[in-house]
Amino acid sequence: QVQLVESGGGLVQAGGSLRLSCYASGRTTGTYDMGWFRQAPGPEREFVAATIWSGGNSYSAYYADSAKGRFMISRDKNTVYLQMNSLKPEDTAVYYCAARHHSGSDYFRSDLYDYWGQGTQVTVSS
Repeated sequence: QVQLVESGGGLVQAGGSLRLSCYASGRTTGTYDMGWFRQAPGPEREFVAATIWSGGNSYSAYYADSAKGRFMISRDKNTVYLQMNSLKPEDTAVYYCAARHHSGSDYFRSDLYDYWGQGTQVTVSS
């Protein structure tokens, strides 16, 4: 099992920045892909960004169109970060960290992740 703990959410004005962190513990060996999803009120969990294992100690970053140019995902061993800049009210959501024991081009599918954090609320006021 892998446990994921997020931190860093909060309330920020439009145009501001927040940095989310997600620490993975437990059976982290072989945890290849880690990503961030978000969920506004409603059933859909939306892909935001992911780090995809590309061999050795290398990872590639991928972003949703809504995040490109504003958000940056990074990874340091068992911690993944999401730096969010130029935040907009429509970024308001609960942000979830996710991890899985395989890697692939289907990184944007929430149903293919094995582990989830508890979520952290991000609220952007206008």
